[in-house]
Amino acid sequence: MPERRDRPRWRRRVSTTLALIRSNPTGRLALRVIIGVLGALVVAVGILLIPLPGPGWLIVIAGLGIWAVEFHWAKRLLTFTRRHVHGWANWVKRQSLAVRFVLGAVGIVFVGAVALISIKLSLDIDVIAQVLHYFATH
Repeated sequence: MPERRDRPRWRRRVSTTLALIRSNPTGRLALRVIIGVLGALVVAVGILLIPLPGPGWLIVIAGLGIWAVEFHWAKRLLTFTRRHVHGWANWVKRQSLAVRFVLGAVGIVFVGAVALISIKLSLDIDVIAQVLHYFATH
């Protein structure tokens, strides 16, 4: 693989190190196993965090990026995901301020609903009932 001078030095160094590891059959197998297990752990943590407010999907995509270092199918899926996320972001940027406000409000309501459902299912606390009870008694 020819060296590209427009990439940062650390990326060239990582590429050279990976190429050196892949040049040995044992190193190639060990790298695939390590990348596979590490990517699976990151994706699993991300999937566990998806229902909670926070960066669940971002962590899943980071795990996909780890897999993309070694697995061609993951690189294709990551490219597909990037293309569609950029397409969505560009579409939103072209919309009027009112449409962006509605999209943001829908997103906030969705995240709030997911948080309330997650609290109810995981901790068995009905936040809405607690708030209504508080207002009724005070």
